[in-house]
Formats: sequence, C-alpha cells, structure tokens
Amino acid sequence: MGLFQKAYETYEKHRHMAGVLGDTKEPLAPVAHIITSAQIEIELDRNGKFIRAFTVGKEEPKIIIPVTEESSGRTSGVCPHPLCDQIGYLSSKNEKKYDAYVKQLTAWTESEYSHPMLKPILTYVTGKTILSDLAQSGIENAGEKDTVRWTVIGVDDTNSSNCWKNRGLFEAFSNYYATVKAQDEQVLCMVTGNTTAQAQQHLKGIISINGNAKLISANDTTNFTYRGRFKTDDQAVTVGYEASQKAHNALKWLAADQGVIIGGRTFLCWNPQGKKLPQVHSPFMRNRSDTNREVELDRYKKELARILLSYKNEFQPTDDAVIAVFDAATTGRLAVTYYNEMFVGDFLENLKSWDESCCFIHHRFGIESPALERIIHCAFGTERSGRIEADERVVKQQMQRLLICRVDGAKMPYDIVHAIAQKTMRPQAYNTSLDYLQFTACAVIRKYYLDYNKGDFDMALEKDKNDISYQYGRLLAVLEKAERDTYNNSESREPNAIRMQSVFCTRPAQTAKTVIEQLKKGYLPRLSSGLRIFYDRLIGEIYEKISAFPENQWNAPLKETYIIGYYLQKNALYTKNNDMNETEESENE
Repeated sequence: MGLFQKAYETYEKHRHMAGVLGDTKEPLAPVAHIITSAQIEIELDRNGKFIRAFTVGKEEPKIIIPVTEESSGRTSGVCPHPLCDQIGYLSSKNEKKYDAYVKQLTAWTESEYSHPMLKPILTYVTGKTILSDLAQSGIENAGEKDTVRWTVIGVDDTNSSNCWKNRGLFEAFSNYYATVKAQDEQVLCMVTGNTTAQAQQHLKGIISINGNAKLISANDTTNFTYRGRFKTDDQAVTVGYEASQKAHNALKWLAADQGVIIGGRTFLCWNPQGKKLPQVHSPFMRNRSDTNREVELDRYKKELARILLSYKNEFQPTDDAVIAVFDAATTGRLAVTYYNEMFVGDFLENLKSWDESCCFIHHRFGIESPALERIIHCAFGTERSGRIEADERVVKQQMQRLLICRVDGAKMPYDIVHAIAQKTMRPQAYNTSLDYLQFTACAVIRKYYLDYNKGDFDMALEKDKNDISYQYGRLLAVLEKAERDTYNNSESREPNAIRMQSVFCTRPAQTAKTVIEQLKKGYLPRLSSGLRIFYDRLIGEIYEKISAFPENQWNAPLKETYIIGYYLQKNALYTKNNDMNETEESENE
C-alpha cells in the first residue's frame, strides 16, 4: 500500500489546493468530485429563471463536478451525478433518469449541507424547459450525453457564480456526502489505519492515456473466484472511501502535471511535500551552450556536485522521493510496473552517480550524459527522417530497465551495450544521426566498464591505452580520415574503412591490411606530402601499439571499446585538421 499511502500523504499536504483552478494542467479534485468536460453552459438567476445557454468550446479547461461513489464509475443503468450532468438526466424525456436526478438533488438541497446555488438549479430543472430553452438559444442538436455546467448569478458574493469554480459548493457536497457514507458499514482502512466507511468502487481514468483503467478493481465473482485465494474482494484489501478518493485524486493530479509519457508508459516522480525533483529520465546537464559546456571530466563532476547541492538545499534529510511507473495491458486494469520510495538525498546521489559514469564528451555539447530514452532509441531503433527511433513497445520495456539502473544504482545491462555497439558497426544505415549514435555508444560502454570494474576511459584521446580494440578503433578513424581528405566537396560516398567496418570488427588485422593497400594505391598519392607523412607516421605509431599485444589477438574480433578509440581519434583528427587550416591561412596572410 506504499503508493496509496504516499498519494494520500501528498493530498493532505496539498489539500488547500483542492478545487483550485490554478496553473497546473489539471486541478486537484476534492473528495467526492471528479474532473471532466462540459459541452453546454446554462446561466440562471437567483430565482432559477433561465438567462441564456451556449456551447462550451473543446479548448476550454476541464471542470470539477460533484459525484457519488456510484456515479463516478457509471457505465450503464441509471446513476445520476448530484449537480452537473448529461442532458439525458436533466430533461424529462427519460423519466427514470430525470426522477433519479431530481430526487438526489432534492435530498442535498434540503440537507443541512445545502448551498445557495442548489435551489435555483433544482427550481429550473423541475420546470422541465431545458430542451426548449436550448433550442431557443440556438442549441438544437444537443445530445443526451452532452454535459451541462451551471452558472447562477447573484446568490454567492464570496465565491464564483460558476458552479465548477465555487469552492464553497465543493465543500458543501463533500460534507454532505460524508454523512451519507457514514451510514455504511465501518471497516479498517489499510491506507490510513482508521475505521471508516469502505470504498466500494474506486476512481477510474487516473492516467489519461490509459482511458478508464483502474488501479483497484474486483469483478472475479464467478467460477474461479478471486483466483482461489479469497471468497470476497474485501478479504484481499479494504480501503476507506475518503482515503481512496484522496489517493486517487492526488495521483491523477500528479500524473497530469508531472507525469512523463515514454513508450506508452507514464513515468511519475514526485515529493509528497511538493518540492521540485529532477526528472528521472533526463540528465542534470544537457545540451548546454558553447559558453557553458564542460570539456574536462573534473570540471564536469564539480558542476554535477554543484547542481546536486542546489537540489539538496531545498530538502530536509527525511524528505522522500517517490517514483512510480504506470501501464495498462487492458482498458480496465492499470498496473504499477515499477514503484520505489527513498530519501531524497539517496535519490539525488544515485542520479548524480549515473550522470557521472554514463557520460562522454561531445564535440558540440561538451561532456554530457545521454537521456535514457535516447540510449534506447540508439540501441534498438532505426533512423527515420533524420532521427533514430525505436518501436514504442521496445521503448517502454527497456526504459524501465534503465530507470532501475539510474534510480536504484543497478549495473548497465550488457545486451544494451552489445545492441548499441552493433548499430555503430553499420554507419551506412545512418545519415544525420551517426555522430550522436557514436557519442551515446561511448557513454554506455564507459558506464558498463565502470560498473564492472573493467577500467575507465579518459575524455581525451589516450594514445598509449592498453587496449587492442581501442587501438584498432583509432586505426579505423585514421584510415577513414585519410581517404576523406582526398574527396572534393561534392563527394559523399563512404570511405573503404567505413564500408568494411563490420568486417573490420570481426577480422581487424586482415581487413586493415586490405584497406591500407587500397589507401596507398588510390588515395595517399593525391594528398600533399605533409599529409602523407602525417598519416604514414600515425598509422605506424598505432601499429606499434598493436604489435605489443600477443599475436593471437591481432586478428581476434574487437570488443566494444574500439568505438571509443575510433570516436576520440576521429574528433582529434578533425580538430587537428582545423588547426592546420587556420595555420595555413595565417601564413598566407
């Protein structure tokens, strides 16, 4: 029950916001109220006389309306809402629905928890003129399922004349319905620990993208009853009506305002006290401007520590971070696929640790950690319209795995490392996304090696790195750049080194020999003498490093670390090339 206890706690901390239509995407609904949409507004005077009616635009914000426990989850049958309802309940065309609505509204109006708005609305509805009034107002095609919201002029000077904004009205119904529920059998609420009226139905539609799916429901009353474990549903769990309302309304409010939808799953991270937390799926530092980017690992770590401290200063040591992931396999059941709660300090430290270990240097952005979703797209996606994208079903499965790594400190899964390494072996399949794919691969590989104590990788090129795959990656970058330097501006074909990269990774020594022979025969003669000497010397230096390894490793398949060697050597070559061009230009001047 941890999720519901934290949601209930969140509601209690923010109960002053219940019923307030503020800056959030969706308001926090009071107890015995829901958030819905209205299609028609009817305006009345204090005596219940019709003033006007008009249609409500689809762009209008949703409204708060009172509901009973039964009406909040109604599907079929007769079950009216207490105040705002569909035309089918407000007109006398359907006598059963109309009578039920009038009876329920009359009981509330005549109770000690009445409100000045109720009498005018009841007077108007019992006049049975709603359809003719709508037609007179030009609304001739009102459907039975169109919901009406009420405005009553001149009855409540301290609150809004709009029923969906009047907090006094909300409070009146919550108090009234509490007396109704008090007549029910009292049970132990497993959320609060109090004895209270049991919730017979729980709210639906907590996560908007999952429709009417419920977190708590039970309808397995025949055949293999409750999977053979219980005779009745309340033997499994009993939740009080008020606790259920508060917890569900809090989750709905949080999901609408802070939930992030990735791959069809809703990822939610919050602090019950309402203090702002960083998103679990996105790094602390991302796409920083050229003036602010960090290019040294020590400075990057110090900046992460500074950001971490700025977050920690906003919290107390005992403050919690709650992380939950929701998904629905069917239209009726909403599943919590991941749940965790921890002290905010531990939560922030884990995020920082991930960003510190799963990061690499990008020639444009400096050092940064790729977003979790980007890692998944790079590992399992294909390029479409200039972006690498993976199937939604794959994204939501893999996203949760990486979430556990970032939030709980689990190790990087090797299958993700292998998948992204395989993608980089086929550079011809990518156009504009290749650079970011290689950067992401480097960050993931570095994270994996740190997790399993296999060593670290500097953000600058390490010419003496004791890793044969790393050195072969350097060689691949040199062979590619040497051939590209002979191209004119109109040539876009891939160099031999890149076209043969997948073979190179399998048989590096044999493939490198073939590529070098082609390079010496067809391309190096086209270069200036200075560039020929430069590339000959660099290739020789790399082969000297490779020859220091046992001969049985020279032609063995490469490990993923070749990508880091390739990426850093390539960046170094292009930087050096720019420096050489600038030197030549200054000498010419």
